[in-house]
Amino acid sequence: MSNLENYDLLASAIVLLDGQGKVVYANSAAQELFGLSQRQLLGVGAESLFGADATLEPRFLDAVHGKYGVLRQNAAARHLNTDIPVSLAIVPLEGQPWSALLEIRTLDQHLDRAQQLDKELTVQRESLRNLAHEIKNPLGGIRGAAQLLEAELQAGPLCEYTGVIIAEADRLTALIDRLIAPQKQALSKSLFNIHEICERVYTLLRAEFAGQLELVRDYDASVPELQGDAARLLQALLNIGRNAAQALAEAGAATVAPKLVLRTRIGRQMALATGSARMAVVVSVIDNGPGVPQELHDKIFHPLVTGRANGTGLGLSLAQEFVQQHGGVIEFESRAGFTEFRLILPLELA
Repeated sequence: MSNLENYDLLASAIVLLDGQGKVVYANSAAQELFGLSQRQLLGVGAESLFGADATLEPRFLDAVHGKYGVLRQNAAARHLNTDIPVSLAIVPLEGQPWSALLEIRTLDQHLDRAQQLDKELTVQRESLRNLAHEIKNPLGGIRGAAQLLEAELQAGPLCEYTGVIIAEADRLTALIDRLIAPQKQALSKSLFNIHEICERVYTLLRAEFAGQLELVRDYDASVPELQGDAARLLQALLNIGRNAAQALAEAGAATVAPKLVLRTRIGRQMALATGSARMAVVVSVIDNGPGVPQELHDKIFHPLVTGRANGTGLGLSLAQEFVQQHGGVIEFESRAGFTEFRLILPLELA
């Protein structure tokens, strides 16, 4: 089976484009979506397959050529005399006979997938928090008993072992506190510039990973101020940035010129878990490391799931939760040599 035939197995509509944005291939789902055969679609300018859109039209070819990284937004797909609301992604390709891949999902597909993930995460978080509460009290007892034993030993050689018990109890307590913490307090909202958070993360990563990777800032100065909990969004972005930096550092010589980019953009007609946003801030963390293992793609945001030997599996889960508390969502795409995590924070809901 050829690579192109594999696309026919997908439920999403996939269209491959040349450098002029013309269709060179459309899978079965795309043919069904547009009500046109492969032969009818070949050579058609893909932009014409969608209804007039003032935000999409001027950016379509630039997106094909990679100006925006991956461009994602809502649009209306033309099917005979009907317009079908869809979420599309234009993914530029390198080292391929095609210039870009266009993925199209009906909004029902996108929302069903996002809502299912949201439900799964909510159930898992609640279960883990209930378990965490049950564990925390015995941990306190273990720590207290170790302290009493340490006092009885009066700084003897066995105190080294009680010290280990106390230290490990403290470590587990801190881990449990991280699991429980997000539900404790309401958001502390204020008006702030997202670049203040980006700069703080940049400074922290530069200090922690000095000499191990190149850090690049790529900001859109037109991004307006955002209403939200700056501390939680800082933690979310830092969790993602630190994960990326740690992956690059652990890959070491396997990654040529390790590089991490912090990028901000304005997104329009962005699909969210519970609807869409007319305008949103998109904060991206991009790295050229080994990528997220394929087997983790469907569960990377689940609590306690990690691809790193020393990871806790909480960083991405907490980041997703903090962003969802702001009505947003975190998306990602990853392959060897390219990984991008996008924090999408709505400014105007549709």
